[in-house]
Amino acid sequence: MSEPIRVVVTGAAGNIAYSLLFSIAKGDVFGKDQPIILLLLDITPMLTVLNGVVMELQDCALPLLREIIATDKLDVAFQDVDVAILVGSMPRREGMERKDLLQANVTIFKSQGAALDMHAKKTVKVLVVGNPANTNCLIAAKFAPSIPKENFSCLTRLDHNRARSQVAMHCGVPATHVKNVIIWGNHSSTQYPDVHHCLVNVSGSDLPCFDAVKNDSWLKGDFITTVQQRGAAVIKARKLSSAMSAAKAICDHMRDIWFGTPEGEFISMGVYSSANSYKVPDDLIYSFPVQIKDKSWKIVDGLAVSDFSQSRMDATAAELVEERDTALGLVGT
Repeated sequence: MSEPIRVVVTGAAGNIAYSLLFSIAKGDVFGKDQPIILLLLDITPMLTVLNGVVMELQDCALPLLREIIATDKLDVAFQDVDVAILVGSMPRREGMERKDLLQANVTIFKSQGAALDMHAKKTVKVLVVGNPANTNCLIAAKFAPSIPKENFSCLTRLDHNRARSQVAMHCGVPATHVKNVIIWGNHSSTQYPDVHHCLVNVSGSDLPCFDAVKNDSWLKGDFITTVQQRGAAVIKARKLSSAMSAAKAICDHMRDIWFGTPEGEFISMGVYSSANSYKVPDDLIYSFPVQIKDKSWKIVDGLAVSDFSQSRMDATAAELVEERDTALGLVGT
């Protein structure tokens, strides 16, 4: 067996983590022969609840789980970590202005970025889940200057999976028969779910999505808004935000970083924008189609972009520029 890897999860007493930790600990993400040391971080008032989570993990008697460290201290949580999954953030409360939400989260992710910089391995892979995920990820990366920006990503795999599933249900095929959907931009309602390069396996043959679905108005209308607003729809129905599906998306995202993407397929990840071919401004964390090999991602270049697509890609980029500029103003950078 390999040496154990150290994996920190923040917001570890929360709903998403409750759905996530078992999958990580039993080998669904980093492999069935990879021992794990789990470091669980949450705020001090949540430590009693977190202790209950620790007890449950112990009671699972999982062969790969070598140690569990529960803490409210950043230096303890981030010490020598190989993987950091930053789930915890300040949720938007009723009556809260967007700027107030950014202010609260800038403070959190500035501190966590600095702690990663000081305590984590320089090879650490950092996934930001807590919203606003793209901008939180950018702030964390800026305050961890000794860790390559390429090691930071934010979660848009949930949106990617939602898009994939919507197409699959419409075509009456399993979700695994749908590949190369793209989520462009922000993990917000401005995101652009794009199926112009998507393929659907129908009766053994890969068809372009528009040919398989045979309903252009749905693909350019209700499909897009359904994916964009799915998180809000789940909250309205459950009175809680997505947890099971978010945890599954985190597992998919980290597994692909660890083991790579299948040949000829790409997935969606929020990554650092620098000199890309899609007219996306630099210095953003923006969701692109990526392929991953040897734990390194590469944006898929050269995909044709229609005017319909470009206008939506530009709109979500504009929102991210505004978010970034507000956040950097709050943090004094």
